[in-house]
Amino acid sequence: MVYITGDMHGDYSRFDSPAIKQLKKDDTLIICGDFGFIWDNSKAEQKILKKLGNKKFNICFVDGTHENFELLNAYPVSLWNGGKVHHICGNVYHLMRGQIFKIDNMTFFTMGGGESPDIDIRFEENAWSKFEFPAREELLEGAANLEKLNCRVDYVVTHEPPVKIKSFLKLKDSETASVTGLNTYLEELSEACQFRRWFFGSMHLDKYISNSHVAVFQNIINAITGEVQR
Repeated sequence: MVYITGDMHGDYSRFDSPAIKQLKKDDTLIICGDFGFIWDNSKAEQKILKKLGNKKFNICFVDGTHENFELLNAYPVSLWNGGKVHHICGNVYHLMRGQIFKIDNMTFFTMGGGESPDIDIRFEENAWSKFEFPAREELLEGAANLEKLNCRVDYVVTHEPPVKIKSFLKLKDSETASVTGLNTYLEELSEACQFRRWFFGSMHLDKYISNSHVAVFQNIINAITGEVQR
């Protein structure tokens, strides 16, 4: 089975949740960005990554905005279930941008990246990375991969949501949405492609926006049924 959850920001205690502890061998957990366990390359971090790699289930993630992209991009690129990944260790994989993976006979389109909401502060503190926003080549590769499948996939997993979804959520909070070129790209994808369900994590919210768009943060969701695991 494939399960979806949201940003972890390097919080290992998330793996102590009853829902995750129920995952079995050959199950796959996909994290919608801001994985956070590849940050400083310390011995303590390497020890945690080794523990994650030894889990009986696969741990996969799309990148968010709060990642150490220099460290992440230093991992060699390989193929896994039909798409490009950075194989971190053991059963841990970074699902690269614009890829389509076949997991449990279901297709998953992935597109990580975004723009940090605190970009001004991060830039001043020299903590901003130009790699947080997808490159033109990654966006084009994503579009080309979708065209190969006639723009039909079972599931879409991203960090950022499409424009309309993001604007709707911010409107309810009486805030103005910061819309980027990536949100616009995802909006076009949302309108042009057929999919069962779209999961995204950047809003740090657990909410079913519609029958097809799901904001996920701490919930563990069965990708097929859409049910929250307890």
